[in-house]
Amino acid sequence: MFDLGGVVIGIDFGRAFRSWARDARCDPAAITTQFRMDDAYERHERGELDAVGYFACLRKSLGIDLSDEDFLCGWNDIYLDPVEGIEQLLREASHRFPLYGFTNSNPSHREIWSVLIQRELTYFRSIFLSSDLGIRKPEPRAFSLIASITERPTSSFLFFDDTAENVIGAKEAGMQALLVRSLDDVRDALGKLGVDIT
Repeated sequence: MFDLGGVVIGIDFGRAFRSWARDARCDPAAITTQFRMDDAYERHERGELDAVGYFACLRKSLGIDLSDEDFLCGWNDIYLDPVEGIEQLLREASHRFPLYGFTNSNPSHREIWSVLIQRELTYFRSIFLSSDLGIRKPEPRAFSLIASITERPTSSFLFFDDTAENVIGAKEAGMQALLVRSLDDVRDALGKLGVDIT
């Protein structure tokens, strides 16, 4: 099972900060300093707060008065290209194992990354979104829920994520999990499982 942002597709929140700063005519560093993955952010990722509600919270926390459209423009600009080489690894791994994705995400972002990594997504049997599940990483219950939905024991999963706390959450749920710092980490792990990565 793969995280998406940072493992399958590149991500850069700085792009959102620069977009918002340009529209608000302020220093991007100020937004970078003020932005937090706070309670509103987590509620948005759990599907408890829609985009309009989240942007209202951002107006207060960042101290900038942008329209919903301006916020959305920057918010959806955080995605880069697919991670170079990941498609080949997914393709080869899909010949040996069922692949799943698990991402902390929201409906606005799904509209973007589902297009940018359209080809990569074809190798997955299912993609699980925190906003659909109502629970997000790193909560161990999120991983247990996915195991239940797929009717597979948690111990049968190998989870790849670029955030240490998410790896810890997966392990606490009983999954095998690996912190991804580069594509080589994924390549080496799959190679040890017999996936042909030449």
